[in-house]
Amino acid sequence: MFIQTFKSEGLSHLSYLIGNDGQAAVIDPRRDCEVYAEEAAVAGCRITHIFETHRNEDLVSGASILAKLTGATVFHGPNAAGEVRYAQTSRENDEFHFGNLKLRVVETPGHTDDSVSYVLYDTDFGDDAVAVFTGDTLFIGDVGRTDFYPERAEEVAGLLYDSLQKLIKLGDQTLVYPAHGAGSVCGDNMADREFSSMGYERRNNPMMRIQSRQEFIRQKVQEHHYQPPYFREMERLNLKGSAATGTLLTPTALSPAAFKDLPPETVTIDVRGISSFLGAHVPDSLALPTPMIPAFAGWFLSPDDTLVLVAASASEAELAARHLARIGFDKVLGYLAPDMPQWAAMAEPFRAVTVIDLDDFKKRRDSPPENWSLLDVRGKGEVDETPIDQARHHYTGHLGEDAGELDPERHYTILCGSGARATIAASVLMRRGFKYVDVFLGSVGALMADA
Repeated sequence: MFIQTFKSEGLSHLSYLIGNDGQAAVIDPRRDCEVYAEEAAVAGCRITHIFETHRNEDLVSGASILAKLTGATVFHGPNAAGEVRYAQTSRENDEFHFGNLKLRVVETPGHTDDSVSYVLYDTDFGDDAVAVFTGDTLFIGDVGRTDFYPERAEEVAGLLYDSLQKLIKLGDQTLVYPAHGAGSVCGDNMADREFSSMGYERRNNPMMRIQSRQEFIRQKVQEHHYQPPYFREMERLNLKGSAATGTLLTPTALSPAAFKDLPPETVTIDVRGISSFLGAHVPDSLALPTPMIPAFAGWFLSPDDTLVLVAASASEAELAARHLARIGFDKVLGYLAPDMPQWAAMAEPFRAVTVIDLDDFKKRRDSPPENWSLLDVRGKGEVDETPIDQARHHYTGHLGEDAGELDPERHYTILCGSGARATIAASVLMRRGFKYVDVFLGSVGALMADA
């Protein structure tokens, strides 16, 4: 028996290949799914089953694609938001056997109505559960968000509490394998590790330590989570099943001439690091550093957009395209890897963003210039915990919609936790004609220490 974990960086998505006796199953596969078949073959197994723990909002499921690739049968929980066209329904206490490996279904609604967990047993060694694949019901250090049914907020929070009690009854020895790790948009307080046990979570996970169902509900309904617009598209795709990604995800390298000949509606995404973008970038490009694509691309792009990347290398362009494909953005026409000094020497236009340090920031804060505003683009929880005097708050992801509330002739200094989200925000405003934008390239921690 073996369990192999696959982590999709950026999304912090965790999927699993389990196998025994020549058969294998995959739990919550990602869209670029050939890797599961390759690793199963290495282990001498054939993939016969694919299990989904719930509908995914933050990524495209690879279940239907992997089923076509391997001939395996897909199973999805009951009470889905529509017909899951590519899957059979798995229900409470359904069992699946792979030699001495057994998977049992436990219905665990709350995060979504169709959430299920899969409990793993080794039938050669007693009746106790060995592990449980919890999807987005239980994370390491946190539990699933329950904000997808706002009209039923208290009900679904209560359902999640009840589901967690069912998982606790599996026993402290049970290993916990969730569908996401730290950094995922599906939770705020996950531990920075990918393994745990039910006993450890029962004793140390703050939400699991709550004994009162009503107190659990009270805390859950007070949480604040952001829902990028692309979540709705993910839900649609994950009902009907998505098309496979291309076998080659590295975009075509473009010459400057080919780049300039692209259709005018093409969206230019600069996936380089923030220092490169701040120093010099192609006009009207959107700053989305490669590691931040999963968290923010869905706020500013639509599925029909045609895209071109500005990247430092082919490998960076390939990783960026992979991140985009995993959340449903496939129309990448190519990438430009410009040497910016050479670009400028060719009389090609470029832009830069002014950066200020702590001393400049303090001067502006203490003696605000005329027509100047401080713009805080952190999340609501961060702002509530460490508010910044004089700052106007607009979350990074909301700036595409909120820009109309801001004055394009006003001077804005943008801050976040470190400067990365502020750089994205600066690019959003500059694409909308804001002329006087700069970035505080420092941390809120430094501000607090200096206060």
